[in-house]
Amino acid sequence: MSSPIRIITIAREFGSGGAIIGGILASRLGWALVDHTFIDQVAAQLKLEPELVERWDERVDTWFYRTVRALWLGGYEGSATASGGEGVLDAGRMARLAASTIGQAAGIGNCVIVGRGGQCLLRHRDDTFHVFIYGPWREKIVRVRERFGVDANAAAELMRERDHQRVAYVHSHFQQDWCNRRLYQMLLDSGVGVERAASAILVAAGLQGTTT
Repeated sequence: MSSPIRIITIAREFGSGGAIIGGILASRLGWALVDHTFIDQVAAQLKLEPELVERWDERVDTWFYRTVRALWLGGYEGSATASGGEGVLDAGRMARLAASTIGQAAGIGNCVIVGRGGQCLLRHRDDTFHVFIYGPWREKIVRVRERFGVDANAAAELMRERDHQRVAYVHSHFQQDWCNRRLYQMLLDSGVGVERAASAILVAAGLQGTTT
């Protein structure tokens, strides 16, 4: 018999409304939400502007950057944990901070985790329900245009770029395919509407009767 669901992870295409759905779930359940607040927490911890921190979120350091950084620290990958390196904010450090935050949240339970490899970090827990949100192209274009104030071509390019970064992030840090359906219990089209999508997740996870 499986354990009651205490954690939901949301992987999402850029512009699909997955973060919105995650927020709706957390609100309905009265659970903690691990999403953009993570950026603010890291910024406060490191005394940096949130905009700077966000540049490294769900990213992968380039080979050139890793090589130069290793040489700067006095060696290759083995020096990445040197004390001097921990003062440098980069994609690798952000990934470690995200993993630590997700692990702490999962240890407490009753949380919704959006992105940042949660479906991989927690894949062997039987109290976790993993969802992948995708969406109709036109609806995603509209969301991205409204959020960033760009035209349709720029929105499409931004969507492709961000999804590529998410694929690379999961592959680099977890050696997994972001789109592998076996990582998820549910694949859901946000074209049904974000409220209905949230309701479908609650039903599928067996949480419909637990909302506040």
